[in-house]
Amino acid sequence: MAERIESKKLTKQDINKVYVRNLFALQYGWNYEKMQGLGYTYVIMPALKRLYKNDPEKMKKALKMQLSYFNTTPAMAHLIVGADMALEEELGIESEETVMAVKTGLMGPLAGVGDTLFIAIYRAIVFSIAAYIAMQGNPVGLIIPLLACAAVMWVRYKFTYIGYNSGRKLATSFADKLAPITEAASILGLTVVGALIPSVINYKTDLAFTMGEVTFALQDMLDKILPCMLPLGIVMLSYWLLGKKGINSTKLIFILIALGMVLGNLQGMLTVVAGLF
Repeated sequence: MAERIESKKLTKQDINKVYVRNLFALQYGWNYEKMQGLGYTYVIMPALKRLYKNDPEKMKKALKMQLSYFNTTPAMAHLIVGADMALEEELGIESEETVMAVKTGLMGPLAGVGDTLFIAIYRAIVFSIAAYIAMQGNPVGLIIPLLACAAVMWVRYKFTYIGYNSGRKLATSFADKLAPITEAASILGLTVVGALIPSVINYKTDLAFTMGEVTFALQDMLDKILPCMLPLGIVMLSYWLLGKKGINSTKLIFILIALGMVLGNLQGMLTVVAGLF
């Protein structure tokens, strides 16, 4: 796709600055609360300064929005940040809900594609070939990864402009359809986040109750009622605690550690109690 810069606000230099920052700084300040959120904000800062340099209040609102949770394959982040810049350029801070929906809705699916293409396949093919050639004493084995890296950097550069041009088309040609698009992206984002619960949280209970010769496993009973009920309960508890004043992510981590210690030893404690009777 050709690089098309028709904007009266963002310049090609601004977009290139965002591209370079995305190459090296997306993982800056990575943490378990926002993951790449802080790095993403630093990446898009040149565009925000250009768009909101004369309005400190809008700049504060934009920064607060960008500091939200974000996590995807770095190579695919260029598409999202490109669309983000275009939407804010065309619609201003009023595009907050749309930007958040696009970021949340795309980061999960693009991460799946990006991890496959740029991590699993890329590393397996490039480094396997390079290692085999290097083992033969051929210096080309050293050059191949460098050439592959340059190719990936070029693809990421094109991704930035593809995302930017696509985002501008979305904002200008489909402005009257942004509401359903935003709603669809939000639903997709919530679906992705919901799917993360059973895949990331893998808590199961070993509690079992014996009545005569029959043994009832509590985990089997819970799975018949609602699969992954315990992981869902842990997430809902965490969400409820984070809504309480004075409970931040750090305190929540210690609460979950204590809860894990108690639940992890619950079966042993119940066995001891049962033995007393």
